[in-house]
Amino acid sequence: MQGICLLGATGSIGQSTLDIIKQHPEKFQLVCASAHSSVDKMADICRRFRPARVVMGSEKARDELAAKCHGLPISFEWGSDALDSIAADPQVDQVMAAIMGFAGLKPTLAGIRAKKRILLANKESLVTAGKLFMDEVAQHDVMLLPIDSEHNAIFQSLPQSALGATKKDVKKILLTASGGPFRSWTLDDMRHVSPEQACKHPNWSMGQKISIDSASLMNKGLELIEACWLFGVTPADIDVVVHPESIIHSMVSYLDGSVIAQMGNPDMRIPIAYGMTWPDRIETSVPSLDLVGIGQLNFESPDLERFPNLKLASDAWYCGGTAMAALNAANEVAVAAFLQRKIGFLDIATINGEVLNQLESHPVASLEVVFEADENARRVAKNIIEARVWI
Repeated sequence: MQGICLLGATGSIGQSTLDIIKQHPEKFQLVCASAHSSVDKMADICRRFRPARVVMGSEKARDELAAKCHGLPISFEWGSDALDSIAADPQVDQVMAAIMGFAGLKPTLAGIRAKKRILLANKESLVTAGKLFMDEVAQHDVMLLPIDSEHNAIFQSLPQSALGATKKDVKKILLTASGGPFRSWTLDDMRHVSPEQACKHPNWSMGQKISIDSASLMNKGLELIEACWLFGVTPADIDVVVHPESIIHSMVSYLDGSVIAQMGNPDMRIPIAYGMTWPDRIETSVPSLDLVGIGQLNFESPDLERFPNLKLASDAWYCGGTAMAALNAANEVAVAAFLQRKIGFLDIATINGEVLNQLESHPVASLEVVFEADENARRVAKNIIEARVWI
């Protein structure tokens, strides 16, 4: 029986993780869980799974949840220190790091330092503090398993000892991208898209933030950076391939001409279950892939003119230091502004680029440097948004 700490229980990754736990109660137990402000969803989780500890993002949300779950034998807590504490809880064996954004970094590090198996669905942890993060993983000899479908696919397609350093016979990593809802749209078309259109992903069911990132290809840019840290490569070693069907989740090309791919229906329960049970596999209730029914698979190169965020991510990697944290922070601010209809969809990349140009990159010597870079980038991004009329 594996005790699970689920950071971000009410999001799409959290819900898929709970489904795997529900399917295999003999293997997994939800010990700890967190959510930011979704009290009703968390109350339902508490009633169904009875975790020992639950953390909310504010005291108000904690109190509302405790009132809704009166009588349940659960410790109701709130705040960042409590998040760190549940990730390191002695009853926890695995930490599913599914808090979206920069907020997921600190509790994930707490889980690493407590030597838990880390199931990483929070790409921002590696984007903002990649070297520090991987150094902590190595120092504490922690099993780190990528949960993003693309990185999980790369992990499955590489020799199983290759996480952290690709083998000498690997030629390229082929990182697939669906292309999002605007793959075939012109720049003029994209100037006028609404948040509702951008959130309507053709293949995946995801939250608002990651859906917008997928539509702008920033999600793929962040995944590019994440892959560099996970597999010990640079952007030059990775080709992004647009694959609209999202059936091949990523591939590895070898020097002998072989290409190994991981395929499956687009359902996050597959990589989640693989991470939770590696090196074994279990039933997930995801239907088997019907290649005859699919009929054909399509591939194309990404258009960097229409989707400049992908190049910005590569630029940030080569710039190094705090540039990646600054890009991530700027993007979070810009996406929030787009969802609030303060800026247009194409303005997200414009703001991201301006923040990168304005802020000097510094070596990441500590987490404090990362936090400062994040704060500065958010301030600059907000100033840029407020300084002009965008729509």
